[in-house]
Amino acid sequence: MRNDLLASLRRLSDTELVARVKDLAARERGEMALLVAHLAELDTRDVYLRAGHGSLFVYCRDVLALSEQESYNRIAVARAARRFPVILEMLEAGAVNVTTVRLLAPHLAPDNHRAVLESARGKRKLQVEEIAARLCPMPDVPSFVRRLPAPKPVALPGPEARPPLGTPPPSGPPQPAGASPLVAPPVPALPVPPAGRSAGVTPLSPDRYKVQVTIGGDTLEKLRLAKDLLRHALPSGDEAAILDRALTVLLADIAQKKFAATERPRASGGTAPGSRHIPAEVKRTVWLRDLGRCAFTGANGRRCAERGFLEFHHVHPYAVGGEATVGNIQLRCRSHNGYEARVYFGRTHPSPGWDYR
Repeated sequence: MRNDLLASLRRLSDTELVARVKDLAARERGEMALLVAHLAELDTRDVYLRAGHGSLFVYCRDVLALSEQESYNRIAVARAARRFPVILEMLEAGAVNVTTVRLLAPHLAPDNHRAVLESARGKRKLQVEEIAARLCPMPDVPSFVRRLPAPKPVALPGPEARPPLGTPPPSGPPQPAGASPLVAPPVPALPVPPAGRSAGVTPLSPDRYKVQVTIGGDTLEKLRLAKDLLRHALPSGDEAAILDRALTVLLADIAQKKFAATERPRASGGTAPGSRHIPAEVKRTVWLRDLGRCAFTGANGRRCAERGFLEFHHVHPYAVGGEATVGNIQLRCRSHNGYEARVYFGRTHPSPGWDYR
Protein backbone atom coordinates (compact mmCIF):
# COMPACT_ATOMS: atom_id res chain seq x y z
CA MET A 1 0.00 0.00 0.00
CA ARG A 2 1.39 3.39 -0.97
CA ASN A 3 2.70 5.59 1.81
CA ASP A 4 0.83 8.55 0.35
CA LEU A 5 -2.57 6.80 0.48
CA LEU A 6 -3.90 8.79 3.44
CA ALA A 7 -2.70 12.04 1.88
CA SER A 8 -4.48 11.17 -1.38
CA LEU A 9 -7.73 10.46 0.45
CA ARG A 10 -7.75 13.95 1.94
CA ARG A 11 -8.29 15.32 -1.56
CA LEU A 12 -11.58 13.45 -1.97
CA SER A 13 -14.89 15.23 -1.54
CA ASP A 14 -17.30 13.94 1.11
CA THR A 15 -19.45 12.37 -1.62
CA GLU A 16 -16.49 10.58 -3.21
CA LEU A 17 -15.18 9.38 0.16
CA VAL A 18 -18.56 7.97 1.24
CA ALA A 19 -19.01 6.25 -2.14
CA ARG A 20 -15.61 4.60 -1.85
CA VAL A 21 -16.22 3.49 1.74
CA LYS A 22 -19.56 1.92 0.79
CA ASP A 23 -17.97 0.17 -2.19
CA LEU A 24 -15.12 -1.18 -0.05
CA ALA A 25 -17.56 -2.38 2.62
CA ALA A 26 -19.62 -4.18 -0.04
CA ARG A 27 -16.49 -5.80 -1.45
CA GLU A 28 -15.38 -6.83 2.02
CA ARG A 29 -18.74 -8.53 2.61
CA GLY A 30 -18.37 -10.38 -0.69
CA GLU A 31 -14.83 -11.47 0.18
CA MET A 32 -16.01 -12.59 3.63
CA ALA A 33 -18.71 -14.78 2.05
CA LEU A 34 -16.08 -16.27 -0.27
CA LEU A 35 -13.68 -16.92 2.62
CA VAL A 36 -16.42 -18.62 4.65
CA ALA A 37 -17.39 -20.79 1.66
CA HIS A 38 -13.78 -21.85 1.11
CA LEU A 39 -13.33 -22.63 4.81
CA ALA A 40 -16.49 -24.74 4.67
CA GLU A 41 -14.92 -26.86 1.90
CA LEU A 42 -11.47 -26.89 3.54
CA ASP A 43 -13.11 -28.23 6.69
CA THR A 44 -14.12 -31.39 4.78
CA ARG A 45 -10.56 -32.18 3.64
CA ASP A 46 -7.34 -33.20 5.37
CA VAL A 47 -5.25 -30.40 3.88
CA TYR A 48 -4.41 -28.79 7.20
CA LEU A 49 -3.67 -32.19 8.77
CA ARG A 50 -1.18 -33.02 6.02
CA ALA A 51 0.41 -29.61 6.61
CA GLY A 52 1.07 -30.55 10.24
CA HIS A 53 -1.73 -28.61 11.93
CA GLY A 54 -3.90 -30.36 14.47
CA SER A 55 -7.12 -28.55 13.57
CA LEU A 56 -8.61 -26.08 11.17
CA PHE A 57 -8.58 -23.58 14.04
CA VAL A 58 -4.78 -23.78 14.35
CA TYR A 59 -4.43 -23.60 10.56
CA CYS A 60 -6.51 -20.41 10.40
CA ARG A 61 -4.56 -18.86 13.24
CA ASP A 62 -1.03 -19.79 12.17
CA VAL A 63 -1.24 -19.94 8.36
CA LEU A 64 -4.04 -17.48 7.54
CA ALA A 65 -2.88 -15.07 10.30
CA LEU A 66 -6.38 -14.73 11.74
CA SER A 67 -6.82 -13.95 15.41
CA GLU A 68 -8.15 -16.69 17.67
CA GLN A 69 -11.57 -15.02 17.83
CA GLU A 70 -11.67 -14.51 14.06
CA SER A 71 -10.71 -18.14 13.50
CA TYR A 72 -13.35 -19.46 15.88
CA ASN A 73 -16.11 -17.26 14.41
CA ARG A 74 -15.34 -18.02 10.79
CA ILE A 75 -15.11 -21.77 11.33
CA ALA A 76 -18.44 -21.80 13.17
CA VAL A 77 -20.06 -19.78 10.38
CA ALA A 78 -18.48 -21.97 7.68
CA ARG A 79 -19.94 -25.10 9.25
CA ALA A 80 -23.36 -23.48 9.52
CA ALA A 81 -23.15 -22.31 5.88
CA ARG A 82 -22.36 -25.83 4.73
CA ARG A 83 -25.69 -26.89 6.22
CA PHE A 84 -27.61 -23.79 5.15
CA PRO A 85 -26.04 -22.10 2.06
CA VAL A 86 -28.46 -19.16 2.31
CA ILE A 87 -26.10 -17.83 4.98
CA LEU A 88 -23.56 -16.99 2.28
CA GLU A 89 -26.10 -14.89 0.39
CA MET A 90 -27.10 -13.00 3.54
CA LEU A 91 -23.47 -12.37 4.49
CA GLU A 92 -22.68 -10.93 1.08
CA ALA A 93 -25.80 -8.75 1.13
CA GLY A 94 -24.98 -7.43 4.62
CA ALA A 95 -28.26 -8.77 6.04
CA VAL A 96 -26.31 -10.59 8.77
CA ASN A 97 -22.70 -10.58 9.88
CA VAL A 98 -20.30 -13.24 11.12
CA THR A 99 -21.06 -12.60 14.80
CA THR A 100 -24.81 -12.88 14.18
CA VAL A 101 -24.48 -16.23 12.40
CA ARG A 102 -22.08 -17.59 15.03
CA LEU A 103 -24.55 -16.77 17.83
CA LEU A 104 -27.50 -18.32 16.01
CA ALA A 105 -25.74 -21.33 14.45
CA PRO A 106 -26.46 -23.73 17.36
CA HIS A 107 -30.18 -22.98 17.04
CA LEU A 108 -30.59 -23.32 13.26
CA ALA A 109 -32.52 -26.27 11.87
CA PRO A 110 -33.90 -27.17 8.44
CA ASP A 111 -37.38 -26.05 9.41
CA ASN A 112 -36.49 -22.71 11.04
CA HIS A 113 -33.19 -21.42 9.66
CA ARG A 114 -34.67 -18.99 7.13
CA ALA A 115 -37.11 -17.46 9.60
CA VAL A 116 -34.48 -17.21 12.35
CA LEU A 117 -31.87 -15.62 10.09
CA GLU A 118 -34.44 -13.20 8.69
CA SER A 119 -35.48 -12.17 12.21
CA ALA A 120 -31.84 -11.22 12.89
CA ARG A 121 -31.50 -9.03 9.80
CA GLY A 122 -29.74 -5.79 10.75
CA LYS A 123 -29.88 -6.57 14.48
CA ARG A 124 -27.22 -5.64 17.03
CA LYS A 125 -25.40 -8.28 19.08
CA LEU A 126 -27.59 -7.98 22.19
CA GLN A 127 -30.73 -8.21 20.06
CA VAL A 128 -29.37 -11.36 18.41
CA GLU A 129 -28.59 -12.83 21.83
CA GLU A 130 -32.21 -12.15 22.77
CA ILE A 131 -33.36 -14.11 19.70
CA ALA A 132 -31.12 -17.00 20.76
CA ALA A 133 -32.55 -16.82 24.29
CA ARG A 134 -36.09 -17.12 22.90
CA LEU A 135 -35.07 -20.16 20.86
CA CYS A 136 -33.36 -21.83 23.82
CA PRO A 137 -34.49 -20.28 27.13
CA MET A 138 -32.29 -20.78 30.17
CA PRO A 139 -33.41 -20.69 33.78
CA ASP A 140 -32.83 -17.64 35.97
CA VAL A 141 -29.44 -17.60 37.63
CA PRO A 142 -29.39 -17.58 41.44
CA SER A 143 -28.51 -14.33 43.20
CA PHE A 144 -25.29 -14.46 45.21
CA VAL A 145 -22.55 -12.21 46.51
CA ARG A 146 -19.00 -13.49 46.88
CA ARG A 147 -15.74 -11.84 47.75
CA LEU A 148 -13.18 -11.67 44.97
CA PRO A 149 -9.53 -12.44 45.74
CA ALA A 150 -7.18 -9.50 45.89
CA PRO A 151 -5.39 -8.99 42.56
CA LYS A 152 -1.84 -10.27 42.55
CA PRO A 153 0.91 -8.09 41.11
CA VAL A 154 2.27 -9.44 37.86
CA ALA A 155 6.04 -9.84 37.95
CA LEU A 156 7.85 -9.46 34.66
CA PRO A 157 10.05 -12.48 33.87
CA GLY A 158 13.76 -11.99 34.16
CA PRO A 159 16.23 -12.86 31.44
CA GLU A 160 16.70 -16.35 32.89
CA ALA A 161 12.94 -17.06 32.50
CA ARG A 162 12.76 -16.05 28.88
CA PRO A 163 12.84 -18.79 26.23
CA PRO A 164 15.96 -18.86 24.06
CA LEU A 165 15.86 -17.21 20.68
CA GLY A 166 14.40 -19.43 17.99
CA THR A 167 12.06 -21.28 20.36
CA PRO A 168 8.75 -21.79 18.50
CA PRO A 169 5.62 -20.33 20.09
CA PRO A 170 3.09 -22.63 21.80
CA SER A 171 1.02 -24.59 19.29
CA GLY A 172 -2.29 -23.34 20.68
CA PRO A 173 -4.87 -24.25 23.28
CA PRO A 174 -4.73 -27.92 24.30
CA GLN A 175 -7.45 -30.20 23.02
CA PRO A 176 -9.24 -32.61 25.35
CA ALA A 177 -8.34 -36.27 25.06
CA GLY A 178 -10.22 -38.00 22.28
CA ALA A 179 -11.29 -34.78 20.61
CA SER A 180 -11.63 -34.88 16.84
CA PRO A 181 -9.04 -32.78 14.97
CA LEU A 182 -11.86 -31.47 12.80
CA VAL A 183 -13.52 -29.77 15.77
CA ALA A 184 -12.24 -26.26 16.48
CA PRO A 185 -10.95 -26.02 20.05
CA PRO A 186 -12.60 -23.44 22.28
CA VAL A 187 -11.24 -19.93 22.19
CA PRO A 188 -9.65 -18.74 25.46
CA ALA A 189 -11.82 -16.42 27.51
CA LEU A 190 -11.65 -12.80 26.50
CA PRO A 191 -10.03 -10.33 28.93
CA VAL A 192 -12.19 -8.80 31.63
CA PRO A 193 -13.47 -5.39 30.40
CA PRO A 194 -11.60 -2.47 31.98
CA ALA A 195 -13.21 -0.32 34.65
CA GLY A 196 -15.85 1.98 33.21
CA ARG A 197 -17.21 -0.52 30.71
CA SER A 198 -20.82 -1.67 30.87
CA ALA A 199 -21.70 -4.61 33.07
CA GLY A 200 -21.99 -7.98 31.37
CA VAL A 201 -25.59 -8.51 30.25
CA THR A 202 -26.62 -11.96 29.01
CA PRO A 203 -30.17 -12.70 27.84
CA LEU A 204 -31.42 -15.91 29.46
CA SER A 205 -35.00 -16.12 28.18
CA PRO A 206 -37.66 -13.68 26.96
CA ASP A 207 -37.49 -10.59 29.20
CA ARG A 208 -35.01 -12.24 31.61
CA TYR A 209 -31.35 -11.16 31.79
CA LYS A 210 -28.25 -12.03 33.75
CA VAL A 211 -26.26 -8.97 34.88
CA GLN A 212 -22.82 -9.38 36.40
CA VAL A 213 -20.96 -6.54 38.13
CA THR A 214 -18.12 -6.05 40.60
CA ILE A 215 -18.81 -3.68 43.51
CA GLY A 216 -16.82 -2.23 46.38
CA GLY A 217 -17.27 -2.79 50.09
CA ASP A 218 -19.20 0.45 50.59
CA THR A 219 -21.67 -0.50 47.87
CA LEU A 220 -22.10 -3.95 49.37
CA GLU A 221 -22.89 -2.39 52.74
CA LYS A 222 -25.53 -0.17 51.11
CA LEU A 223 -27.07 -3.25 49.49
CA ARG A 224 -27.17 -5.08 52.81
CA LEU A 225 -28.69 -2.08 54.58
CA ALA A 226 -31.35 -1.74 51.84
CA LYS A 227 -32.24 -5.42 52.26
CA ASP A 228 -32.65 -4.98 56.01
CA LEU A 229 -34.75 -1.83 55.68
CA LEU A 230 -37.02 -3.45 53.09
CA ARG A 231 -37.66 -6.69 54.99
CA HIS A 232 -41.26 -5.65 55.64
CA ALA A 233 -41.93 -5.20 51.92
CA LEU A 234 -39.46 -7.77 50.52
CA PRO A 235 -39.07 -10.55 53.08
CA SER A 236 -37.03 -12.59 50.62
CA GLY A 237 -34.40 -9.85 50.26
CA ASP A 238 -34.36 -10.41 46.51
CA GLU A 239 -31.46 -8.38 45.11
CA ALA A 240 -33.13 -8.06 41.70
CA ALA A 241 -36.22 -6.44 43.23
CA ILE A 242 -34.06 -4.10 45.31
CA LEU A 243 -32.08 -3.11 42.22
CA ASP A 244 -35.30 -2.38 40.33
CA ARG A 245 -36.56 -0.15 43.16
CA ALA A 246 -33.23 1.65 43.42
CA LEU A 247 -33.07 2.34 39.68
CA THR A 248 -36.66 3.65 39.68
CA VAL A 249 -35.77 6.16 42.39
CA LEU A 250 -32.48 7.04 40.67
CA LEU A 251 -34.15 7.71 37.31
CA ALA A 252 -36.76 9.94 38.95
CA ASP A 253 -33.98 11.88 40.67
CA ILE A 254 -31.97 12.27 37.45
CA ALA A 255 -35.04 13.35 35.49
CA GLN A 256 -35.81 15.96 38.15
CA LYS A 257 -32.25 17.34 38.12
CA LYS A 258 -31.54 17.25 34.38
CA PHE A 259 -34.97 17.88 32.91
CA ALA A 260 -36.90 19.47 35.81
CA ALA A 261 -39.38 16.58 35.79
CA THR A 262 -41.99 16.86 38.54
CA GLU A 263 -45.54 15.77 39.23
CA ARG A 264 -46.51 19.31 40.28
CA PRO A 265 -44.84 21.77 37.91
CA ARG A 266 -44.99 25.44 38.87
CA ALA A 267 -45.69 28.21 36.43
CA SER A 268 -42.51 29.58 34.90
CA GLY A 269 -41.55 33.17 35.49
CA GLY A 270 -39.92 33.30 32.06
CA THR A 271 -36.38 34.21 31.18
CA ALA A 272 -34.93 37.68 30.92
CA PRO A 273 -33.90 38.66 27.37
CA GLY A 274 -30.29 37.67 26.71
CA SER A 275 -30.11 35.19 29.60
CA ARG A 276 -28.60 31.78 28.93
CA HIS A 277 -30.79 30.20 31.64
CA ILE A 278 -33.21 27.59 30.31
CA PRO A 279 -36.46 27.60 32.33
CA ALA A 280 -37.56 24.34 33.96
CA GLU A 281 -40.81 24.41 31.99
CA VAL A 282 -38.87 24.53 28.71
CA LYS A 283 -36.64 21.64 29.80
CA ARG A 284 -39.64 19.48 30.70
CA THR A 285 -41.43 20.20 27.45
CA VAL A 286 -38.37 19.64 25.27
CA TRP A 287 -37.45 16.40 27.03
CA LEU A 288 -40.95 14.98 26.53
CA ARG A 289 -41.25 16.25 22.96
CA ASP A 290 -37.87 14.81 21.91
CA LEU A 291 -38.55 11.56 23.79
CA GLY A 292 -35.37 11.79 25.81
CA ARG A 293 -32.98 11.31 22.89
CA CYS A 294 -30.99 13.33 20.40
CA ALA A 295 -33.28 15.10 17.94
CA PHE A 296 -30.68 15.62 15.19
CA THR A 297 -31.93 14.37 11.81
CA GLY A 298 -29.50 13.81 8.96
CA ALA A 299 -29.99 14.79 5.33
CA ASN A 300 -31.07 11.19 4.64
CA GLY A 301 -33.91 11.51 7.16
CA ARG A 302 -32.28 9.30 9.82
CA ARG A 303 -32.64 10.57 13.36
CA CYS A 304 -29.83 10.03 15.86
CA ALA A 305 -30.77 7.44 18.50
CA GLU A 306 -28.31 8.47 21.23
CA ARG A 307 -29.70 8.82 24.76
CA GLY A 308 -26.41 9.45 26.55
CA PHE A 309 -24.55 12.75 27.04
CA LEU A 310 -27.63 14.77 26.08
CA GLU A 311 -27.41 18.56 26.04
CA PHE A 312 -29.91 21.34 25.43
CA HIS A 313 -29.14 22.80 22.02
CA HIS A 314 -30.12 26.25 20.75
CA VAL A 315 -31.28 25.84 17.14
CA HIS A 316 -30.54 29.55 16.66
CA PRO A 317 -27.32 29.74 18.72
CA TYR A 318 -27.29 31.56 22.03
CA ALA A 319 -24.04 33.28 20.99
CA VAL A 320 -25.90 35.20 18.26
CA GLY A 321 -29.06 35.95 20.19
CA GLY A 322 -30.95 32.66 20.29
CA GLU A 323 -33.52 32.54 23.10
CA ALA A 324 -34.28 29.67 25.47
CA THR A 325 -37.76 28.93 24.14
CA VAL A 326 -39.44 25.61 23.42
CA GLY A 327 -39.30 26.34 19.71
CA ASN A 328 -35.58 27.13 19.80
CA ILE A 329 -34.37 24.39 22.18
CA GLN A 330 -33.85 20.77 21.18
CA LEU A 331 -32.03 17.79 22.68
CA ARG A 332 -28.68 16.92 21.15
CA CYS A 333 -26.06 14.36 22.01
CA ARG A 334 -22.67 15.89 22.70
CA SER A 335 -21.29 14.85 19.31
CA HIS A 336 -24.13 16.42 17.29
CA ASN A 337 -24.15 19.53 19.47
CA GLY A 338 -20.48 20.07 18.70
CA TYR A 339 -21.00 19.19 15.03
CA GLU A 340 -23.74 21.81 14.59
CA ALA A 341 -21.53 24.37 16.30
CA ARG A 342 -18.76 23.67 13.80
CA VAL A 343 -21.19 23.87 10.89
CA TYR A 344 -22.55 27.23 12.09
CA PHE A 345 -19.36 28.89 13.32
CA GLY A 346 -16.58 26.96 11.61
CA ARG A 347 -13.88 24.95 13.34
CA THR A 348 -12.24 27.91 15.08
CA HIS A 349 -13.80 29.89 17.91
CA PRO A 350 -14.91 33.34 16.75
CA SER A 351 -14.30 34.75 20.19
CA PRO A 352 -13.01 33.32 23.49
CA GLY A 353 -15.76 32.34 25.89
CA TRP A 354 -18.60 32.18 23.34
CA ASP A 355 -21.23 29.55 24.03
CA TYR A 356 -22.02 27.74 20.76
CA ARG A 357 -25.06 25.95 22.11
